[in-house]
Amino acid sequence: MTDATYQAIAMIVYFVAMLAIGGWAYLRTDNFDDYMLADRDLNPWVAALSAGASDMSGWLLMGLPGALYASGLVEGWIAVGLTIGALANWLLVAPRLRAYTEVANNSITVPSFLDNRLHDTRRLLRWSSGLIILVYFTFYVSSGMVAGGRFFESSFGMDYHLGMVIVAAITVVYTLIGGFLAVSYTDFIQGLMMVAALVMVPVVGVMHLGGVSNLVKAVSEVDPHYWAAWGPTTTVIGVISALAWGLGYFGQPHIIVRFMAIRSPKEAVAGGTIGIGWMLFAVLGAAGTAIVGVAVYQHDKSKLADPETVFITLGKLLFHPLVAGFMLAAILAAIMSTISSQLLVTSSALIEDLYGSMNRTRGSDISSNRMVLYSRMAVFAIALVAAVMAWNPSKTILDLVAFAWAGFGASFGPTILLSLYWRRLSAMGAFAGMITGAVIVMIWGNVSGGPGGIFDLYEIVPGFLGNLAVAWAVSRTSWPSEEISEEFDAAVTASRA
Repeated sequence: MTDATYQAIAMIVYFVAMLAIGGWAYLRTDNFDDYMLADRDLNPWVAALSAGASDMSGWLLMGLPGALYASGLVEGWIAVGLTIGALANWLLVAPRLRAYTEVANNSITVPSFLDNRLHDTRRLLRWSSGLIILVYFTFYVSSGMVAGGRFFESSFGMDYHLGMVIVAAITVVYTLIGGFLAVSYTDFIQGLMMVAALVMVPVVGVMHLGGVSNLVKAVSEVDPHYWAAWGPTTTVIGVISALAWGLGYFGQPHIIVRFMAIRSPKEAVAGGTIGIGWMLFAVLGAAGTAIVGVAVYQHDKSKLADPETVFITLGKLLFHPLVAGFMLAAILAAIMSTISSQLLVTSSALIEDLYGSMNRTRGSDISSNRMVLYSRMAVFAIALVAAVMAWNPSKTILDLVAFAWAGFGASFGPTILLSLYWRRLSAMGAFAGMITGAVIVMIWGNVSGGPGGIFDLYEIVPGFLGNLAVAWAVSRTSWPSEEISEEFDAAVTASRA
């Protein structure tokens, strides 16, 4: 058999496994809470790897190794910031959010939690946050479909549109039928695939080169400054901007919803240990892949025209074509895990937070089965819109990923933290802070330069700080009701149980 045949077999096995998990989850989804939050019954392993896989996307296997391969370890500051941010997210947010969402009227989405936590009678928080999620995540899903199409185009020479449709169709089917349970367990498998592939490549690569000493020698011969964490073009603002990516974790709905679904606050702590362990292996594996790539290819750069393909190229060099095929599937897994998570969160924003809230305001009650049906329809509709946007890909869609990360981080991040740790946060303070964070990101992200290059600072920093300041200032003008204080105390107690 040819290499392409082996790789096709690996892809087919992967696709069948994802669809099988979707079918299994369908049989275990009985109501709306099941569909959206797996009835809060995720074990810490699934929650941790699901959060990691849905977070990292193709950046972990292509973007990060490519940047480190091309420019050296100086490009690793973003990875450091993300690792610190993920650790803080598990420690500060996971246990308390798991407890508080149950105390706050059994909230199953981020917007519903903010609404219930702050007793927002005007529904400003639910509507504004639901709309933010709906708009931004539709673009996010679209960018993932673009990545999927380009993956098939570059790896198999397949037509971009056919590749995009394959990725979109498989992901939509298992997300639509299996809901949160399917998304979480497919993410779990995808997370295992990603970290296994990222560990195997550098380990086998070092053996291929004859040991660590030969690896270090080869890399140093290519570039003696490769190991430096601070290069001639590195700036303080650049490093701060890279590290600031970690702030975004507190406000990413598709990540923190895993904390809401874990079985108990105590298991959220265990999930944090597992999640950070997974992330360290993954990030170090990505760095190791880049370093091996430098040793193998930098003496003859014509063998690797695109730095972002270093993981793919090494996989084909070092492993049997069938194993290399599963490594290609790991890249696809990274892309699909993010798409599925974002699809489900966007569907929940549309059905639970916008449509459902509107009907409850009118006094209408919708059955759980009908909400599940509408949510499945929403998954399909959102995917269709995203696919139309991705049909003729443009850089603006892909560039929006970094912009949307900042938008979510600056608008939701401080609000989530304050709602969990400051009893005096008011609904109007949270609303004003969210709007401030979102507006600052929009303005700052479209300006550059300024005194000392200040506007080159990643927009999440001023947006995050602006949100905190405004939310604090507005909330200081009022005191929480006795009921809100009692719920706050109950959540704190439950998070420590």
